[in-house]
Order: sequence, then C-alpha cells, then structure tokens
Amino acid sequence: MKHINGVIFDYGGTLDTNGMHWFHIFRQAYALYLPQITEERLREVYVYTERYLATHRVIEPEDDFLAMLRKKVKIQLSELKTGDGELNGKIASYCDALVRRNMDETRKVLDALSAHYPLVLVSNFYGNIHAVLHGYGIDGYFKEVIESAVVGIRKPDPQIFALGVEALGLHSEEILVVGDSYGKDIVPAHTLGCHTVWLKGRGWSDTDEPSDCSCADKVIENLQELLSLTETEARL
Repeated sequence: MKHINGVIFDYGGTLDTNGMHWFHIFRQAYALYLPQITEERLREVYVYTERYLATHRVIEPEDDFLAMLRKKVKIQLSELKTGDGELNGKIASYCDALVRRNMDETRKVLDALSAHYPLVLVSNFYGNIHAVLHGYGIDGYFKEVIESAVVGIRKPDPQIFALGVEALGLHSEEILVVGDSYGKDIVPAHTLGCHTVWLKGRGWSDTDEPSDCSCADKVIENLQELLSLTETEARL
C-alpha cells in the first residue's frame, strides 16, 4: 500500500456511521420508540423502503440528510401502519443525531488525509448527496463526487469506481479505496487494481461476512485507524 497519491471514499456506512449498516441505526431508533416492532418485520420494511425509493422519485436534490430521513421514515411507518408526524420526527432526529456525532470523528480523518491527498467520493445515493455533504459540512473535502443516481451506474459495477479513478487523474495502483461493503466497495475497486481498506463494521446480518477477504489489502474496525495506517504505509 505504498505510493498512494489519492483516496476514494464510500459515503453511506463509511463516513456517516463508521461501518455500521443503516438497518442497525434504524433498529436502535425503533427499539426506543416502537419496541413492539420485531427485527424481522423491520428488515422487511427496510428492504421495501429502499426498493420503493429506487423506483419512485421521492428524494429531491435539495434534501439534506434529515429531510431525506423524514421521507424514509414516513414510508416505513406507512408500511408498518403505525405512527404519526411526531414519531416520524423523533426517529429521523435520532438517526440524524447519531450521524452528527460520527461526523465529528470523520472530519478529523478527512482533515488529515485531505492535507496530503486529493479525495473523491463514490456513492450509491438518491441524487441529493451534495445537499447531504453540505449539511454536514464535509462537501469541501472532495475534488469530485460520483453519485450513482447522477451517473447511472451503481456499485458493485467497477465502472463507477473507474469514474473516481478518472476524476483523480491517477493510475489505479496509486489510489486507495475505503468502504464498508466488501462486495460493493472492496471487490470492484480491487478488480481495477486499486489498493483497498475494508471498514469492517456491523453488516446487514451476522452471516454475510465473506469467506474470502483477499480483495482487502487492510481491514479496520474504526475509521480513525485509517490515519495510523496511512501514516505507516503511505508515508504521509
């Protein structure tokens, strides 16, 4: 992992939740405000909501993260046939507050790395990633933002990472890719010849860990570990 000259970051599950899958964030909120909802039922509703958002224009480009969360929770509560506007606000605010706490640590990482490397973001998102980044005050760190809803390519297609490589203007072997999803981030980036760091947190389920992790050059469990790793390996 020496001779790194640029870094590509994933967003969701990486910069916002420090490796925790978003289902578990919602699970925490629902356990607090609607404890009668089972984990199995919430998983069904989570999947339904994500598929609905993929086929219906609900999220607008100007929606920041809290506005987007309110729209997601509205769909979830409707599917659960429970809740009201007040409950929607509580669940959405719980999730937003968690992200804001994580962002305090994320900024430290981005501050340190951006002083030495150009950064690019590559994300599967809904068309509002710029508003989300701006709302959390991290939009200025990235040379370019590659968003699936804008470019028409979604992970795990390696071509979305190829756009990130192109945006950095570097050879793939000079680039480090950091993401929380082994299948959607690490594997496609590895196929392009990029160096990879897998932020291994709590995934969708306890059984979805790959049996072969050889595509990850390094594995970390906290985004802060990236700083000591790059200082040692990439000679900051």
